[in-house]
Amino acid sequence: MECPHLSSSVCIAPDSAKFPNGSPSSWCCSVCRSNKSPWVCLTCSSVHCGSYRCDDFVVNDTKLGLVQKVREHLQNLENSAYTADRHRKRKLLENSSLNSKLLKVNGSTAAICATGLRNLGNTCFMNAILQSLSNIEQFCCYFKELPAVELRNGKTAGRRTYHTRSQGDTSVSLVEEFRKTLCALWQGSQTAFSPESLFYVIWKIMPNFRGYQQQDAHEFMRYLLDHLHLELQGGFNGVSRSAVLQENSTLSASSKCCVNGASTVVTAIFGGILQNEVNCLICGTESRKFDPFLDLSLDIPSQFRSKRSKNQENGPVCSLRDCLRSFTDLEELDETELYMCHKCKKKQKSTKKFWIQKLPKVLCLHLKRFHWTAYLRNKVDTYVEFPLRGLDMKCYLLEPENSDPENCLYDLAAVVVHHGSGVGSGHYTAYATHEGRWFHFNDSTVTLTDEETVGKAKAYILFYVEHQARAGSEKL
Repeated sequence: MECPHLSSSVCIAPDSAKFPNGSPSSWCCSVCRSNKSPWVCLTCSSVHCGSYRCDDFVVNDTKLGLVQKVREHLQNLENSAYTADRHRKRKLLENSSLNSKLLKVNGSTAAICATGLRNLGNTCFMNAILQSLSNIEQFCCYFKELPAVELRNGKTAGRRTYHTRSQGDTSVSLVEEFRKTLCALWQGSQTAFSPESLFYVIWKIMPNFRGYQQQDAHEFMRYLLDHLHLELQGGFNGVSRSAVLQENSTLSASSKCCVNGASTVVTAIFGGILQNEVNCLICGTESRKFDPFLDLSLDIPSQFRSKRSKNQENGPVCSLRDCLRSFTDLEELDETELYMCHKCKKKQKSTKKFWIQKLPKVLCLHLKRFHWTAYLRNKVDTYVEFPLRGLDMKCYLLEPENSDPENCLYDLAAVVVHHGSGVGSGHYTAYATHEGRWFHFNDSTVTLTDEETVGKAKAYILFYVEHQARAGSEKL
């Protein structure tokens, strides 16, 4: 929201202000009364925020765009001859960073080609998901091969643009910024990439993620995939991106699974189908429904929730198979979930069971580590053992006898881990495999790691890809 004095003054954040209107903790937005991410006008002390409930976010600029003009002037200076010394220092820094990023492979020296992502302020949830998706080869390659979309023309073409409200920028493309980010991650740069342009677009089209509070990585992943799917369906600037899937994609027609309309690369890669079977316990009426999915959310069985480490001796270790079995086992619905039986014509007690009718190319498994209690959201910190290769999904299929055993095997590609005690705090990192080597992605830091370390991680989201033997034999 704009301050009435914005044409002659500037709004600043509390960490840089001298608190003209009391302690920052006492500030709240004059529009929505939120005390998150407050901004204060130095002229009239009006307070506004970056909350999505205000339908906009405060930008550090004037109505005449004076701050933007200063920024453009500084940008021109940066491109002048005065930057020569800066480039020289940066080159020396890159050389020293390169020396620290060398590793031994078969007796010879090689450089780590992976690039980290800068943390823009509690954006580790986004960085962990982006790094994981960048290592889903088929998914990543599709976006990197898309033609670029030029969002700017005229005077701003080819130049870095600082986003301010005075520009009135509504022509944003999530697909394009996602494509640029993926292209930057495996170019061998020794300097961390800043995903600020992508984050700006996310702020514009996903208001739940505005601001700099910690967010749930799984929730972000679902929003990201859903919005990519929708934009690919509709195209951007009149150019249909889904045409690229139809003409150039190596994905077979049988691999496509529609979610909310036509198929895209999102549903072709992550899309599977569940059969939801409900039986009335009074009359025996059976109801079946097929539901498309992009990921499966699995409960950690209650009997394992006190086991926090693999080496703890009190009882067996919880495995991913235990979580999958709990998800697909026959379950009697409680009193709050009574089934409306069309034969009995009233709500009755019933049982429910899930079967997997179609497996996806990439199986994304979300372990439900956060649970609401009466007053807060607690974390289930149980260690869950998971296979790095050969995850067999045949026994969870609706018709396992009609499936080739080789077609039900999956290998681990990436793991997202939450460190800390609560969903609104803590830190996210990711492990992913690339060309046979495992990497640990911790925002701007990327380090080589091993399978043993990955196997000890307390996984939050697991990405499994089709077993290599299957992928190699199948012409996609």
